[in-house]
Amino acid sequence: MSTASFFQKIRTYHHLSEEAELAWTKLLRPKVYKKTENFINEGQQPRKVAFVIQGLFSQYYPAANGDLIIKYFFPEGRFAASVSAMLSHSPSLFTITAIEDTTVWEYDFFEFKNLFAAHPDIAAFYINYIELHWIIEKEPLEISFREDTAKTRYDDFLRKYPNLVKRLKKHHIASFLGITPTQLSRIFFSNK
Repeated sequence: MSTASFFQKIRTYHHLSEEAELAWTKLLRPKVYKKTENFINEGQQPRKVAFVIQGLFSQYYPAANGDLIIKYFFPEGRFAASVSAMLSHSPSLFTITAIEDTTVWEYDFFEFKNLFAAHPDIAAFYINYIELHWIIEKEPLEISFREDTAKTRYDDFLRKYPNLVKRLKKHHIASFLGITPTQLSRIFFSNK
């Protein structure tokens, strides 16, 4: 399995030197997760990051009533991890599982961070990635979940993730939007 698509995606955040790419390549391990197989389990102290080559992960946690709340989807070209757990050296509050058979490049997060001193371009990639996906994209989503109607959130989901919608079951989308599948069906039919 070639690392070409991996580094092509990395370069969209920050250019890496050949030396940096070589150092990072030494950490990469290919892995396939079968549908329903967990990448990270709730309560586990995670160490790994996975870059999705093909397939789809979801990140979820159990609500007090036992329902599963999907926090995020990781399709191709995205990094799946429980970063806050790794940064705080604490157990993950989430499970990340394969919704489809999923092929990834995995690497150890702590070994990756050790590359920063010798390769500031890798550190710059990390900062750019975190800023975009954990701040710029995340804050409007958090506001939307507090302020917008379920229909507005659904319409926004369709606009942002048109290809993802076809790959998910209704209960996945409903869980992500914080509504029941019945509410989602009503919204779906009102859009037609």
